Amino acid sequence: MSALLVDTHIFHRWRIAPDKLTRPQQRELRRAEDQQAPVSISAITLWELALLAARGRITFKSPMDAWLADLVLQPLIEVLPITPEIAATCAQLGSGFHNDSADRIIVATARCHHLTLLTSDARIRDWGGVSVI
Repeated sequence: MSALLVDTHIFHRWRIAPDKLTRPQQRELRRAEDQQAPVSISAITLWELALLAARGRITFKSPMDAWLADLVLQPLIEVLPITPEIAATCAQLGSGFHNDSADRIIVATARCHHLTLLTSDARIRDWGGVSVI
């Protein structure tokens, strides 16, 4: 298993525009690639990417369903399912965490799997309840 969980916006930037990542984020992703270490994403990231595409906010070079299907076959991408433990942890993040359901699942996934989360989301970073880069 990976030591990194990549938030949806970071994953998209990494695949499409890596120069938009911070230097620490670039360094960690490059290290994972160099070591052939899988990088994890939450299953909810697939849903978020599909919604962004459906709304015209991002585009893929191939049809969305084919792009997503290819994504899960990549040997260095590990898609982590939403488990009962993650669902419970998500519900227990408390009122100090914002109400974005996808962010709650991503953070709960990082906590349950003891992963460092690559994110630029200030609300998650400021919350402080999970290790972030």
